[in-house]
Amino acid sequence: MSLIEPVLSDEALAADIAAADPGAGVVLWWLGQSGFLVKSAVGRVLFDPYLSDSLTTKYANTDKPHVRMTRQCVAPEALDRIDLITSTHNHTDHLDAQTLRPLLTANSPAKLVIPEANRAFVAERIGCDHDWPVGMNAGEAVTIGAIQLHAVPAAHNIIDRDAAGRCHYLGYVVRLDGVTIYHSGDTLRYAEQVELLRPFGIDIALLPINGNRPERRVSGNLFGDEAAQLAHDIGAKLVIPCHYDMFAFNTESPALFEQKCQQLGQNYRTLKCGERFEFSP
Repeated sequence: MSLIEPVLSDEALAADIAAADPGAGVVLWWLGQSGFLVKSAVGRVLFDPYLSDSLTTKYANTDKPHVRMTRQCVAPEALDRIDLITSTHNHTDHLDAQTLRPLLTANSPAKLVIPEANRAFVAERIGCDHDWPVGMNAGEAVTIGAIQLHAVPAAHNIIDRDAAGRCHYLGYVVRLDGVTIYHSGDTLRYAEQVELLRPFGIDIALLPINGNRPERRVSGNLFGDEAAQLAHDIGAKLVIPCHYDMFAFNTESPALFEQKCQQLGQNYRTLKCGERFEFSP
């Protein structure tokens, strides 16, 4: 199977990021799976990057091979001037040591935001000081520079909490330079989700569409039509799908997502890996 080629990759992608002018809005690039780079006048946010072949290597000789579908668009160390990096949970495609170690070396001032419940695991996996990451729990907010973050629960497949009641899976609502972005992390829909999110006035929702199929033997996510419906229900001005076209065993076509968005009158944009999107409020 030939790999899907990113729209921009390597030096061309790095040059595009450097040259892009967000003006009064943001410019974002889908980096594959749930990874997005967002550039604004007040800072750069890197959501849940997976920029290695660690999972393909790990599962190569098992009964659950992670066959890559899309070529890696950029080396993590090629990304610079990153202010904030997120990990929504501990799964390797959202917390990858082979991505984060070189990325953090190249961006030493950057902060890594994680679920507080995962602190010990994160420190061990990436080899950082236990107290260094910025830990959050659902309902909490933090400001890093000019970037505001609010943490909300994610259900993957349930809202899983530690003994202290802190969520192992989070989504983040990020406000930067007048634009509000919701990155759900890996999630299904849950009872209070819409009520939690509508008050934020979300401009861009970044939602997974690979679905929930138990036969895959991995935790599930929204299907495309469910992602479209959630975006509509929370009042998102725009929704962008993610978490597909990375691993052959755990993907879905965006066609169902697009069809449902059109039925609902929900504004959407389907990106290709390495593609730029510009948004102004």
